[in-house]
Amino acid sequence: MNPQTTLPCDEVRRFIVENRPVRGHWVRLEGAWRELRAHRDYPQPVRELLGQAVAASVLLAATLKFHGQLTLQLQGNGAVSLLVAQCTHDFRLRAVARFDEAAVATLSVSEAGSMPGEIFRRLVGNDGRFAVTVEADERNARYQGIVPLTGDSLAGSLEAYFAGSEQLPTRVLLAADGERGAGVLVQKLPEDADGDDSQMREIWEEAQRGIERLSAEDLLRYPVEELLGRGFAAHDMRLFRGAPVHFECRCSHGRVTSLLRALGPDEVRDVLREQGSVTVTCEFCHRPYRFDAGDVAALFEDGPGPGGNSSTIH
Repeated sequence: MNPQTTLPCDEVRRFIVENRPVRGHWVRLEGAWRELRAHRDYPQPVRELLGQAVAASVLLAATLKFHGQLTLQLQGNGAVSLLVAQCTHDFRLRAVARFDEAAVATLSVSEAGSMPGEIFRRLVGNDGRFAVTVEADERNARYQGIVPLTGDSLAGSLEAYFAGSEQLPTRVLLAADGERGAGVLVQKLPEDADGDDSQMREIWEEAQRGIERLSAEDLLRYPVEELLGRGFAAHDMRLFRGAPVHFECRCSHGRVTSLLRALGPDEVRDVLREQGSVTVTCEFCHRPYRFDAGDVAALFEDGPGPGGNSSTIH
């Protein structure tokens, strides 16, 4: 039986080591990953970094209890200047990357799904940051954690984020290619005060070795049941029911209208005079929103609205 023909697509699942303070999450993306890239042709190194970031955003969202949106953002001085991956509490995702085509053209990824450390550093540069922002609908709460882009992989930066912002020892493996993106995350939870420290330490060390036994190729190829069997054969594992993951861009005509009103009538009418219409294209899904002279007049018929003539969008 070919495992690639029977694997569930676009799913995130939680697992635990029975009766031990170790938990994990696994994600696999196929249709959602391809749909996300349908309107933009990313070069291979950028595509793999973006796929890893999308998988990471789902894993991050899965570890939290919130109702809203999580944004993973990478900013650096390398070939990729900005990468944004967003995932909601119910696993609707979108993502985009900005990059220097000439700089990326000099890079190549040798092994499918596995990005060498040197290429990762050239993509993100030597002075970058990794930010995770959670915007929860309840009480308009907003939380942000920022760490430097450290190590030679996105997985390493994610581990540093958990160590610094969440104080949770975490091991992560991420992979992506042209067909799918995948990730697995294992965490050591706070211990029972009455627990055996040496035993807990041994269990966590074994859990880390479990991640190390898996390769990027394994992650892209095998179902989660087989991955857990390969990595954690010595332990009783419990695998929970999965949740579906979808690509969904949240742009809308209403949001674009609000953006143009915030720019103000003078700036929008200047564009209208120069180009004959005003077109705003969503960076995430590349959907164009076109406004002709009548549409622009209707935008400001009741005045400039909130924001006046400000050209700054928040």
